Amino acid sequence: MNKDKVYPRTGDKETVYLKSTITKPNITVGDYTMYNDFVNDPTKFETNNVLYHYPINDDKLIIGKYCSIACGAKFMFTSGNHNMNSLSTYPFPIFYEEWELNGVDIKNAWNNNGDIVIGNDVWIGYEAVIMQGVHIGDGAIIGTRAVVTKDVPPYTIVAGVPAKEIRKRFSKDIVAKLLELKWWNWDDETIQRNLPNIMKGNVNGF
Repeated sequence: MNKDKVYPRTGDKETVYLKSTITKPNITVGDYTMYNDFVNDPTKFETNNVLYHYPINDDKLIIGKYCSIACGAKFMFTSGNHNMNSLSTYPFPIFYEEWELNGVDIKNAWNNNGDIVIGNDVWIGYEAVIMQGVHIGDGAIIGTRAVVTKDVPPYTIVAGVPAKEIRKRFSKDIVAKLLELKWWNWDDETIQRNLPNIMKGNVNGF
């Protein structure tokens, strides 16, 4: 295993270990999280998929370990928002020179909903959109082209626009055991030794 490589599959330039492509300090990605893109260069994830993510806001994208992110998934940040507390949604503070406003108040042009936090072992489907401030729990699944506007509990499947819960992946007891085990924090050798149980869904085999 080599979690630091960019392309984990021989001859496949559409799939990357995302952590190895990240350069911005306000984006954090865990080990073995993969991104596949058959339209654009997957190494350009920061530019093509993380939108309106400007340093002025100090908001972060945090993605856990062993996540699977499908082609075209987008993460929409605060600067793509507009201030709905104002009488106008027009972003006057951005054009402070034009309107003789104080340039230090530029962040008043939008509502800041905070960081996007993705747990571990999360599957984000094709062209799904994750909105600012959303937290997605461990083991969750986000359906194709879903627009996620609210937090998603662990091991929950959501889909639709806006995304709504479809069902839980497992019973409460199994979810509780998985959240206690946190297998994604095990070392590589322990995970490899337990792959038969992980892949067959045998939570009682650990």
